[in-house]
Amino acid sequence: MARTDGNDTFSKDLPEFIEKIKRWYAEDFEGFKTMYDAATANVVPYPDGTPLDLRCDWKGKDIAFLCDFFAEWYEWLPGVHTGLNYIEKFSWINYENSYGMVFVTCGPGHKMLSDFTHLQGMQMDEPDSQRNKNLIKSWTQDLGDKMKDYKPGPWSTFNEFFVREIADGKRPIAAEDDNSVVVAPADCVINMIVDDLKEDTPIPVKSVTMNVKQLLAGSRYARSFLDGTAVSCILMPDSYHWYHAPVGGELVEARDDIAGSYYGMRDFPELLDKGDVGYGYDYEMFDHFRRGYVIIKTQYPESTESDPVEGYVGMVTVGLNSIASVNYLNKFRNLNGPVTVKKGERIGNFKYGGSLNILLFEENRFPALQMLQGQRIGTLEQVERTNGLFTGSYHTQSRRRRPLAP
Repeated sequence: MARTDGNDTFSKDLPEFIEKIKRWYAEDFEGFKTMYDAATANVVPYPDGTPLDLRCDWKGKDIAFLCDFFAEWYEWLPGVHTGLNYIEKFSWINYENSYGMVFVTCGPGHKMLSDFTHLQGMQMDEPDSQRNKNLIKSWTQDLGDKMKDYKPGPWSTFNEFFVREIADGKRPIAAEDDNSVVVAPADCVINMIVDDLKEDTPIPVKSVTMNVKQLLAGSRYARSFLDGTAVSCILMPDSYHWYHAPVGGELVEARDDIAGSYYGMRDFPELLDKGDVGYGYDYEMFDHFRRGYVIIKTQYPESTESDPVEGYVGMVTVGLNSIASVNYLNKFRNLNGPVTVKKGERIGNFKYGGSLNILLFEENRFPALQMLQGQRIGTLEQVERTNGLFTGSYHTQSRRRRPLAP
């Protein structure tokens, strides 16, 4: 039987899960009651103006409330524009709350979320269930003309639908034979994060920190990115969820098995509420989440046949919240040596849940995001999608939040 990240087996269904956390609370298993009570006692109120359907007041709530919340979440059908709602409602338990952060990222609280996430995964992978059929029908209707970008089904599970494949010719690779041109690894919202990466110490840059050595789980290639650049590529729930090689060359190292937290973003809503998703966000926490990474050795533009100039590009795949899966194709798992990879080649996918890629570049090799005339820079959105996934205009203070205390 599958196990959580602790010593306990995963629950086989929701009733077993509910009984387990009730028992843990009654017995204060590994401090479960102590940590939950401390988390709820120290809840910080969500800001005035938070939409009604995103509110959940965890202040002083008992174990029955927690159990009821999970039961409602499990039965809820996530929509195209509402898929993050329960994640956000749960996030108020640890919003700006150190006790809440400890509860969701450590010990029995982490085991609880690992278990619940596994249950959601089984639910999304259940073949030909009426629930999944209803979800697929709802999503395809809401996506409308966007479905023309994808190969047609049928899909037997919701997760099969979620990682649906792009139709031939719908994502042409720019300058396919020119590795000096970096391409987006996924359908995503892109931001520069850090332009002065450090190996050991998180260095604040424009209110942002990142520990590249930790992010790459101690990889020997971490040093290659000292003083380099990191770029975030955040996938929206309704987007294409395969990720691809941003450059071509040799993939020299890969891991997709780095365990970590499922939940525990101190201010999850703020990731979305910058309008330009992720702008100015503190990415340091992502080196504690479940993730993988690949390192690609590529040739730089000054390289010649007689004098090759080579360097490295990294891609960190981070699973956040809900299913939080990081799945690499077999070609890129358990490497025994370098593997050739073409620019734009599929590397893996994220199944249902939050996710992002972080691209890493060596010093002075990726100074800015640069576009050619006629290339896509964004889309004119339906109001419903904007309100559901972005909730703030470009680089403005969120409509939901008060400014954070310095």
